[in-house]
Amino acid sequence: MKKLTFSTVMAVMAIVATTIALSTTMTSCKKSTSSVPTLYDSLGGTAMVKDPASSSGAMIETGRLGIRSVVDSTIFVIAADPALNNKFFSVLLGEVGKSNFSGFNELSMNLTDFFSVATGAKDYTYTGMDMVKAHNPATNSRMGTKASTADFDQFVGDLVKGAQKNGLPSNLIGSVGKLVYTLEGQVVQK
Repeated sequence: MKKLTFSTVMAVMAIVATTIALSTTMTSCKKSTSSVPTLYDSLGGTAMVKDPASSSGAMIETGRLGIRSVVDSTIFVIAADPALNNKFFSVLLGEVGKSNFSGFNELSMNLTDFFSVATGAKDYTYTGMDMVKAHNPATNSRMGTKASTADFDQFVGDLVKGAQKNGLPSNLIGSVGKLVYTLEGQVVQK
């Protein structure tokens, strides 16, 4: 396994904060029973493919694989972003510095679950913290500080870069961006 740099750990912390923030919205979302295509369908849907991260040949839904790829790319973009990487994620970075990747892995999984459910996946559940608690250092010891509107906007910009690195079309990036901006009032707390 590759060693994560300080920047990578910082990016992971940003993703953790975002995942926590999104949890309030996701816990109240119900799965769609409509036959109308969802954003998840547009992101790849339920067709099964080999999971490139699995050494055992496990299968994964194409939509989930695409979302996980964007999430992980975004973590690395944030890790390299000095506007975010030093503000929020010292706990996670400290863990990674000690070769403890459990928080990093949990963040990737939680964000992937969150975005899968938020975009209309029917086979996943988001069980993370609600957005307000997740982004408040008083209720989430992993948060270094409260986020401002500028921090939130910077995160969204980094999310767009992560999506672009994976070839996500502009119309789908815009749809995901609209979804993320519905959480701004819960994430921004200063």
